[in-house]
Amino acid sequence: MENWVIKNRKADFTYIMEKCGISEVLARCLVNKGFEDPKDIETFLKSSLDNLYNPFLLKDMDKTCHILKEKIAHGKKIRIIGDYDVDGIVATYILYRTLKKLGAQVDYEIPDRIIDGYGMNIRMVEEAKSHNVDTLLTCDNGIVAIDQIKRAKEFGMTVIVTDHHSLLETDDNTVILPEADAIINPHRRDCTYPFSGLCGAAITYKLAVALLSQYEIPDKEDYLRELLSYTAIATVCDVMELIDENRIIVKHGLSLLKDTRNIGLLALMDACQINKKDLSSFHLGFIIGPCLNASGRLDTAKIGLKLLLSETKSEAMELAGELKNLNEARKDMTAKYVEKAISLIEEGNMLDDKVLVVYIPECHESIAGIIAGRIRERYHRPTLILTDSTDYAKGSGRSIDKYNMIEELSKHRELLIKVGGHPMAAGLSLLPENIDILRKALNENCPLTFEMLIPKITIDILLPLGYLSEELINELKLLEPFGTGNSKPLFAEKDLTIKSIMIIGKNANGIRLRVRNPYGREMDALYFGDVDGFFKYISDKYGPDEVQRLKTGRGSNLKLTVTYYPKINEYKGYKSIQLIIQNYR
Repeated sequence: MENWVIKNRKADFTYIMEKCGISEVLARCLVNKGFEDPKDIETFLKSSLDNLYNPFLLKDMDKTCHILKEKIAHGKKIRIIGDYDVDGIVATYILYRTLKKLGAQVDYEIPDRIIDGYGMNIRMVEEAKSHNVDTLLTCDNGIVAIDQIKRAKEFGMTVIVTDHHSLLETDDNTVILPEADAIINPHRRDCTYPFSGLCGAAITYKLAVALLSQYEIPDKEDYLRELLSYTAIATVCDVMELIDENRIIVKHGLSLLKDTRNIGLLALMDACQINKKDLSSFHLGFIIGPCLNASGRLDTAKIGLKLLLSETKSEAMELAGELKNLNEARKDMTAKYVEKAISLIEEGNMLDDKVLVVYIPECHESIAGIIAGRIRERYHRPTLILTDSTDYAKGSGRSIDKYNMIEELSKHRELLIKVGGHPMAAGLSLLPENIDILRKALNENCPLTFEMLIPKITIDILLPLGYLSEELINELKLLEPFGTGNSKPLFAEKDLTIKSIMIIGKNANGIRLRVRNPYGREMDALYFGDVDGFFKYISDKYGPDEVQRLKTGRGSNLKLTVTYYPKINEYKGYKSIQLIIQNYR
């Protein structure tokens, strides 16, 4: 059972409403997000491009631009080393396009997720040397490539690192930086950049802005706006917090993407049946991003990069179809192994475990993290999914609040071959014979109580249906884009009577309800989730007869309290307000 909590933060709402010219509902939502000063509210709501920071505030930005200008002028061969996820693909694309535009001799390499693993390796360095590469330029990786960069320097190569990942630290908190010629990473202790939450592609966008400021080229501003749109995709897909600069990037990037001329993106939107005029952060994070990611998971990330670089419609359509098919295969594999994980948990006496450690030897290692996320959501517990690799078991973990996964795993380094990550997610490898030992150790020493495993639903406002209007729903759009760090407001209404119900969706994965509140206001409501679980809840609380009455359209006297977010539904020119139900009880 979930624990429902109303935020109910206090503030002078009348003052905020008058100063900002907004409704009380919007004012309460903003206060719940931590905004009370009208100036801060105005900055948040407007999110002007003028508020982006000067890229030269990043440590080594000036040095990087100087090196690249010299390399371009002297025709030196530059190789970009990217990464196989969306952030890495977009970062590689931004650097490649920009350097090509400036006349650089440039190519790129992206590691294979299974063969190479994350980041630059020695083989890639040696291969670059054999190809007479003068300069290695990393994006979305490199900050912990100590040995690899040392090898490159021994070969006499110039190395520039652009990355956003955490720095390598020793047990006494000493930072170890690679021996690169320049390192751009806002997490550097000597970097005074005002915002450290940028993704890898955003760092390369900043580099592009800085580098292009030193050249006179036509259509520079249009080109930089185009790059901003791609940066928005990476920011959402790398699950960065949508605050500060990230909010500006995504808000304006989404607007620009609605008018994109990128042949590859247009083909992918068509393949996925996305109307670009309705494009939102949801489409980036749950449709476009997974398609680009699927290439790096099940094939090579170079397919996703080639899509963005497509020059003909036929090439773009072929690549978009390939990516969509890869993503469909990934979804099928994910569904299969999620069910397998559930079976292993429920039949393997794991339901009493506070930390779930599930070993599925035959599972494709590239989807272990996705499965861990799904299982974490289902059971609201930290979850590790482990699979067989070439010489040992590998896996990914996803955590919950109040459980620092990397910290807890690090307590058992003697059982692990390799471990890395952060509080909410981690990757690890270990010998198969140590899996059960790790599971036992994590659970015996777990800092979580069972109370902490109860999901908390945080409600912004108890908002009766009578307050809902088209004007209010349009005003709430000022809070967009929603995502990590800027969640969609959640409202609640008590004692809704269900007048009728219908199962909907191609896979019967949704419910349409007609509901009425105690004051007689009626409207449609949609629920997409565990349909069987919904009817089981009704049956357990009101009896199986009520379920049959609902399913046969005979009406019902049962009442639901729900959390929801309102939307405007438009069909054949007719507009109506709908509730999108998130939780019920």
